[in-house]
Amino acid sequence: MDLSLYLVTDRPLSRGRPLEDIVRAAIAGGVTTIQLREKEASTAEFHELGLAVRELTRAAGVTFIVNDRIDIALACDADGVHVGQDDLPAVTARRLIGPERILGVTAADQEQARQAVAAGADYIGCNAVWATPTKTDTGTPLGTAGLRELVAGTTVPVVAIGGIKADNAGEVLATGVAGIAVVSAICSADDPESAARELRSIIDTHRDTN
Repeated sequence: MDLSLYLVTDRPLSRGRPLEDIVRAAIAGGVTTIQLREKEASTAEFHELGLAVRELTRAAGVTFIVNDRIDIALACDADGVHVGQDDLPAVTARRLIGPERILGVTAADQEQARQAVAAGADYIGCNAVWATPTKTDTGTPLGTAGLRELVAGTTVPVVAIGGIKADNAGEVLATGVAGIAVVSAICSADDPESAARELRSIIDTHRDTN
């Protein structure tokens, strides 16, 4: 499980380009984890997309996570599932996916993170660091100070998301997170592969100097 550069897919933000093309380009640019997020797709379409992403990620050795839908994750043999506070409880998700698959849980604060870890979470996805139009239901942004506190008080890796792009990724990495998750920074980029490569370079430079 390498969470360092984590892409959350969003077809509406992909400027009409096929999901497979975005995923393929992101992987070529150095993305280490792909989370398939589909809020509007039918179950059949979600499953079909999941199979396509599973094929691409397996060939590249990239971790494949499905957002919310445990049934889709199992049907596509995904590496894991990510659930939010309004989805199935983390303890139920863990029971359904078993001990071998990865469980990610969104947490807004240390208490939610503690509960998620107790329920079996392998990593925490933080509430948004900064406000973003991509996801508007995350409450008050954490900011880097709040993120640093969450990382310090959590015993599993934390992935940051929310308004992260190349010009502020270093600031986020300095909080001690295990990785950064992005949506529009890659999905909406003119060249998703180059966008991913730039972010990966920032991550690698941070690792080399810390």
